[in-house]
Amino acid sequence: MTLLDKLRSIDKPPKPAPQPVCSGTDCYIRTELRESDEFPHIDCLTYDALMLMQSQPIPQPLDQSRILYLDTETTGLGTGAGTVAFEVGTGRLMKDGFHITQYVLRDYPEEPYLLSHIEEELKHSDMICTFNGRTFDIPLLRTRFLMNRMNPGCLDLPHVDLLPLARRIWKLRLKSCTLQHLETDILHVPRHGDLPGSEAPQRFFSYLKTGEFALLDDVLIHNAQDVASMCSLLSHMALLYHQPELHEAPEDLFSMASALEKEKHIREAQSVYRLVPSGRLHASSQLRLAATHRRAGEKSTAVKVYERMLSLHEGGVVPYIELAKYYEHTAKDPGKALELTRAALLLLAEPALGDDTAVQQTRFELQYRYDRLLRKRSGKVRD
Repeated sequence: MTLLDKLRSIDKPPKPAPQPVCSGTDCYIRTELRESDEFPHIDCLTYDALMLMQSQPIPQPLDQSRILYLDTETTGLGTGAGTVAFEVGTGRLMKDGFHITQYVLRDYPEEPYLLSHIEEELKHSDMICTFNGRTFDIPLLRTRFLMNRMNPGCLDLPHVDLLPLARRIWKLRLKSCTLQHLETDILHVPRHGDLPGSEAPQRFFSYLKTGEFALLDDVLIHNAQDVASMCSLLSHMALLYHQPELHEAPEDLFSMASALEKEKHIREAQSVYRLVPSGRLHASSQLRLAATHRRAGEKSTAVKVYERMLSLHEGGVVPYIELAKYYEHTAKDPGKALELTRAALLLLAEPALGDDTAVQQTRFELQYRYDRLLRKRSGKVRD
């Protein structure tokens, strides 16, 4: 090639990248493999850990390779007939790493092929894991199956939705529990240059107008990270349920204990309540701890918790009231009950506690108890 030929070749514009063309026989499929090292706590993801998080039955024994992580990119925020999932990303943890597969519509006629792939993926799965999928992704896919005259029964698998599970633990401290916030504040892996999910629909519409498939590149990168982050988040949550002492903040410990109590895992909840350190949530955790022992009929243990709270001057009047009830009705010691009721009345009389309706009602009940105990001690009232 002569120098002139080389100069002419420089002036020529580069050839455009080949564009995926609607084939009429399938949708576009992109695959990606991520190293297992990206998911350091995956061994903590066990059946027992999942059952502590949520009460819905899941298959046992748990096979991690049959958990399908799923996330959609859609043409809108609704789940009605007018909204289409133009891309569905799935992830599956295998022995050689985390396999991500993304199914993309190059045009609307390819939707049945996309849905068929999702159906096939679900046939090889025992459980679905999503982030807000219970209220968005799964209802939307169910609608799309029906609109295409396909059976949506493949979606009827046990489902772990990470959003409500994350809110139970971190909302008290973080307020916002979006997946991106959790990546930054909990997993400590912030995203940089990420396309906001809200911009994905416009990217798809622009692609349909121009035919430039590269407009969807950022959407696919965003979606792949969402899918991978779900696996990281679920395994990290499993680690914390195995080892709650690893929580970074008292708010998270208190919230986890409350979640465990709500799911009727009382012994585990009690253990976590005991881990809450001194501070603004310590009194609340001790009151919850004592209440769980009291409801379980373990009155002597509850008494020890209330007495320890009195020694620390925390919990307001509640420990006095509960101990007064115990000494009156269980220990049959009206004198001790009277002493505790008097102390509660004195504490409640402090102006700093205010004088709203609840305080007035509590003061009225304490005064009634105090008068009754006086009569009981004098022998005018029988047990």
